Amino acid sequence: MIATPDNTLMVDEFPAQRRSLRVSIVTETYPPEVNGVARTIACVVEGLRERNHEIQLIRPNQSKAEPRGEQASEDMLFHEVLMRGLPIPRYPHLRMGLTSKKTLVSLWSRRRPDVVHIATEGPMGWSALQAAVQLKLPVCSDFRTNFHAYSKHYGIGWLHKPIMAYLRKFHNLTQCTMTPDEGLRNELSDYGFRNVVVVSRGVDTQLFNPQRRSEALRQSWGVQPDDPVVVHVGRLAPEKNLGTLAMAYEAMRKVAPRTRLVLVGDGPSRKEIQQRCPEAIFAGMRHGEDLAAHYASGDLFVFPSMTETFGNVTPEAMACGLPVLAYDYAAASQMVLPGVNGELAPFGNMPDFVERAERLAQDVSRLRTMGRQARETATQVSWDRVINSIEGIYQELTSGAPVSQPVRRKHAQPQPA
Repeated sequence: MIATPDNTLMVDEFPAQRRSLRVSIVTETYPPEVNGVARTIACVVEGLRERNHEIQLIRPNQSKAEPRGEQASEDMLFHEVLMRGLPIPRYPHLRMGLTSKKTLVSLWSRRRPDVVHIATEGPMGWSALQAAVQLKLPVCSDFRTNFHAYSKHYGIGWLHKPIMAYLRKFHNLTQCTMTPDEGLRNELSDYGFRNVVVVSRGVDTQLFNPQRRSEALRQSWGVQPDDPVVVHVGRLAPEKNLGTLAMAYEAMRKVAPRTRLVLVGDGPSRKEIQQRCPEAIFAGMRHGEDLAAHYASGDLFVFPSMTETFGNVTPEAMACGLPVLAYDYAAASQMVLPGVNGELAPFGNMPDFVERAERLAQDVSRLRTMGRQARETATQVSWDRVINSIEGIYQELTSGAPVSQPVRRKHAQPQPA
């Protein structure tokens, strides 16, 4: 980070050579598991490895065939330590890590990290936090999932307060909590969280690219070149507010009957949304270039979720050339300029959201123009800049200095014509 004449801090685009650090990253989800946290942590790990930091990745074993313990690697700067894992209730495709503080104290006493970065707040994260505190290791954390907000969607809203109390205790035992959005930082500060800093997220614009558009894929969906295709990518679950998606889609079909909805993902709400939208395309789980092709072969990305900490799918869709319709918060509030590269509805205003969807469906050529602007916005979101911020936080932690909130450059926005 560098100081400007007015003594504010900004992320240095060309940082001076820094010493390599030994970083232990603890996470209860990692690829090939498919979710935003796993993808983000993988990008952070790869970015730090490219800068020659030594990474110790501690995660649950993801299958019975995967052995526990430290895994050998040809890369001397990368070590994986696999712990026992159990399926998470209601999320059977994910596993919570189970390990004791004693195990991690022993591990880190033999090979002491410069900093511990805890990405998730489950049992493994709690054990890691206790071990780091005992060994007096610098430790930072991420707030990446709104578990406290999910509770009301599963009939356990009464757990909101105890969940928040646990999360506050957890994060306040660390020297720094990273969160991707200024609005969420303010919310957490109101709840009593301390030392919260904003570190945004990037997008792989090589993978997520309009050139992935596939006419063959569109034909398999039964759509013509000028038929509007609405894409939704995400877990099909109550917390994703799929009822509003269905209402928006129904409104769009009234003004543009050939509109088709493509849902990428799976989850417990799939049967319900299939009954509501029987003509929709259910593509299931998609990965890598196949996922990018599903984005790029659409014309509009509609994302009514109100429980995201950021929403990686927003910059991914924009990078693929899709305008975005979303609520005005998280990634959408940072990246979407209404009328230029998408539309924003006031948070929680479902009638407004549906009305905007209906208007967007009326002009496919306008959607294509907005999509080109969306791509231009996404190219400004660099993972390199994100890694700069994280690396700067690590350096401050290891020096014993309080972590500063860098002044973030707002994502460059195209201007209305």
